[in-house]
Amino acid sequence: MTSGCHNKSASPFSESAEEDLSTFQLEPGFKIELIASEPLVRDPVDMTIDEYGRMYVVEMPGMPLNKSGLGKVIMLSDTSGDGKMDKRTVFADSLIMPSGVTRWKKGILVTDPPKVYYMEDTQGDGIADIKKVVLTGFDTSNLEANVNNPEYGLDNWVYLADLPVGGGSGIRYADDTAGTALPESSVRFRPDRRQLEVLSGQTQFGQAFDAWGNHLLVNNSNHIFQNVVATRYLQRNPDLVAPSAIQTLADHSEVFPITKNPEYQMLTNVGVFTSACGLATYLGGAFPDPYNHDVTFVCEPVSNVVHVDRLSSDGVTFKANRILDHKEFLASTDPYCRLVNMYTGPDGALYVVDFYRQVIEGPEFMSQEVLDSVDLYNGTHKGRIYRISAKDAAAPEWTKGLELGNATDQQLVEKLADKNIWWRRNAQRLLVDRKPAGAVPLLTEMAQNTKSPMGRLHALWTLEGMDTLSSALITRALKDPEAGIRENAIKLAELHLSADPSLAAALLPLKDDPDRKVRFQLLLTLGFLDTPEVNQIRQQLLFRDINDKWVQLAALSASSSQATALLDAVLAKFDAGNAAYALLVKSLSAIIGKSQPAAVMQPYVREATAVSAAQGRWQAPLLEGLAEGLGSRKDLPAGIEAERALLMQSCLEHPAMPIREGALNILKVIGLSPGAQTQKTLQKARQMAADAKLPEEQRAGAIDFLALQSPASYSSLLKSLIVPREPLPVQLAALRALSLVPGLEVSQYILQRWLTLSPELRNAAINAFMSDDRRIDLLLNAVASGKINTGEISWSQSVRLRSLGNMELRKRARTLLTQKSDERENVIKDYRAALSLKGDAAKGKAIFQQNCSVCHQVRGKEGRAFGPDLGTVHAWAPSDIMINILDPNRSIAHGYDSWDVSLNNGESAQGIISEETPTAITLSDANGHTSNIARQDIKSLKALKLSPMPLGLEKKIDKQQMADLLSFLRQGE
Repeated sequence: MTSGCHNKSASPFSESAEEDLSTFQLEPGFKIELIASEPLVRDPVDMTIDEYGRMYVVEMPGMPLNKSGLGKVIMLSDTSGDGKMDKRTVFADSLIMPSGVTRWKKGILVTDPPKVYYMEDTQGDGIADIKKVVLTGFDTSNLEANVNNPEYGLDNWVYLADLPVGGGSGIRYADDTAGTALPESSVRFRPDRRQLEVLSGQTQFGQAFDAWGNHLLVNNSNHIFQNVVATRYLQRNPDLVAPSAIQTLADHSEVFPITKNPEYQMLTNVGVFTSACGLATYLGGAFPDPYNHDVTFVCEPVSNVVHVDRLSSDGVTFKANRILDHKEFLASTDPYCRLVNMYTGPDGALYVVDFYRQVIEGPEFMSQEVLDSVDLYNGTHKGRIYRISAKDAAAPEWTKGLELGNATDQQLVEKLADKNIWWRRNAQRLLVDRKPAGAVPLLTEMAQNTKSPMGRLHALWTLEGMDTLSSALITRALKDPEAGIRENAIKLAELHLSADPSLAAALLPLKDDPDRKVRFQLLLTLGFLDTPEVNQIRQQLLFRDINDKWVQLAALSASSSQATALLDAVLAKFDAGNAAYALLVKSLSAIIGKSQPAAVMQPYVREATAVSAAQGRWQAPLLEGLAEGLGSRKDLPAGIEAERALLMQSCLEHPAMPIREGALNILKVIGLSPGAQTQKTLQKARQMAADAKLPEEQRAGAIDFLALQSPASYSSLLKSLIVPREPLPVQLAALRALSLVPGLEVSQYILQRWLTLSPELRNAAINAFMSDDRRIDLLLNAVASGKINTGEISWSQSVRLRSLGNMELRKRARTLLTQKSDERENVIKDYRAALSLKGDAAKGKAIFQQNCSVCHQVRGKEGRAFGPDLGTVHAWAPSDIMINILDPNRSIAHGYDSWDVSLNNGESAQGIISEETPTAITLSDANGHTSNIARQDIKSLKALKLSPMPLGLEKKIDKQQMADLLSFLRQGE
């Protein structure tokens, strides 16, 4: 039903807004109504409804570039009682880019980067006379990722969405100039308690919670993922490098728009998520089945749709599966329709915020051709808010006013059991705010209400927020028949373990809980305890679900002091046929190597290097983990040098190559001892390196061993091994070792032999130039003279050279390795002829496989997922696709820009940040290498503003091949 509100003579809405209702296609069983539009509301991005029925709407007319202070928070009201807004009051103005609002205390919290405000009207005139900055320091550099969408959580914290892409000044309370500021991140805070914490998962525009408090996140291309492991668990073990704390839930990325004459991006009838935002779990209790339970909605404004998924349990996390095939829950034919946010109202209806603009993308993600032809502000001062409800739903009554703000304690407690989350959440918030002593008995009774799991859940967290939750109630909740209650009861018990240690005993029986999520939470919480009984139970929980990576992370997150006992247990049960055991051995060994004294490590080293029937199974990952942990220490533990002789022997004599490599990796960290034994071993390694009868991997290993000591004395030998007749692994090892010889000798030798080096050797040879400025100067001279072709320098090497600390060398590198913008424009102009050629998608697929699949996939298929999935571009204009292929630095997709990481040990690395947590980042490069780097090991982190994608594809494919490639990419299969 889309036509029930067209009384134009009395309508406060614009005629075009009324007519726009006819552009929607909505799932049967529902109706959509216009609740507000221009001129009452303009450029809306978020809304909330308070306990008195007042609708607050955030307006962002400055999007994308106008920061002159046009932003507002308005209050809409229905003076006629017909369920439609007809009065506008400006609650607050002069905001820059306001991006979210939620009710708090007697006012509202408003995000307006770099600040979060508390605003309150104390005069009753609908205008905020209190406008206090609560938090500050958020980044303002990227509109699509700035702080937004505050949400009041089940745990009484306020959660703020924020995707770190720049570098704010540091997030802090505005009046706390002396305190430590937090890095740019999604955060949670409790203003009344001065608490502020970073979150382990980052969300872009929007966030949501399910009924049990699970935190769901969203970004442009990933429309639903879960924050699985909270920050507090990761931070308690600084020796754990946790690469990620999030889990993608959806098994699909397609959306199905119906837009007529779509704007720029949407040129086919099928698209993918490129602007997902405004994620919402539907908990209103007023929708028809199958939409009334376990359902999430998400906006996709580029495609003019609202998408729906069903959530189902999947181990410790969830799956989000499409409900509708080849269609969307809500779709509009109007290309200006920009649905950006959603809100569940007091009536159980879903309120949808329509920004209504011609352009929704940030200009940094648009081609110059588009920028030159469109007004970025076309549509400004328009906006709509729609109400989606069951087809037979009555008109909203809340618009006539609500009295929840005047409710008695008894009435508020009763609302904790309401079927609609709006009433439950606001009743909880009001009770926590007021802390009425008389409500405690009522809440205690509700916490034991057998008829309402939601009533019990909210009563428990309300009592916690009021600081009146008893251990007896927690203990009772740990035995609740509802798994979600038991899971939350464990979290509540965790908060009280210090004050009441007896709660630990009440937790332990849950080790046999039939629900995996309950057992997972128990494992996380037990990591704060360290007793023999608790450690035994932690081991039981781990081994029961050892193949679950999240269970492994939960076990690893406990204090480093517990790592040795856990490692012993894993080794005792080691299953060589299950890769989870080897991964766990490596992770635990890394923690031990980073945190424990030599006396703890020595028995493991000796057992791992012993020749046995089980060689190469758990031993290799154990040695690899120890090397990783030792390498991250500031100072080596005293006594570890005693293992050098055994490790040297293992390097050259152990029958298993993985053990040799593991021993070598430890020696790279702890070094060799001076003395006759070391010299004897080095001489043996020299003989092995030169012995052509030995297997190539043993010879290469012997060369790597020689490199542990200054290899200058072996220079002649190493040079003699860099010849075409030698196996490639031997040549590469010799080149690596030779590059460690100080000075320019190796670089000059490489240049002399350049024409005889194979492509793979040339790549390694160029790396040998990177160790100091004098060698780099020699390399750049060779490039300038034409001895080394710029095409022989890989993109990652080019990025390193163009981001050198030496400004003179950096300038030279950029001059030599970067084509001028006009040269790129000439290439693009030349290749425009490809746009008029008929392409062959089958041939284009082959071109993709040959040239693009090393870094890209198409809808999760064909190649390697390093760069953006090119299934997301099939709906772009062919010219836009081609421009981004030929000039990748023009528009760098979020999350795929290059970073330079300088480490405290003097080393550096470049790549994209593929995963991050508060304690670590994962850096990936175009060669398929990934490295997990602890944040405490990072000296500096700098965005290079360069795409990892190399220039020069036009040198590999002609115009017809470009047409074929475009045909394949636009097909999107």
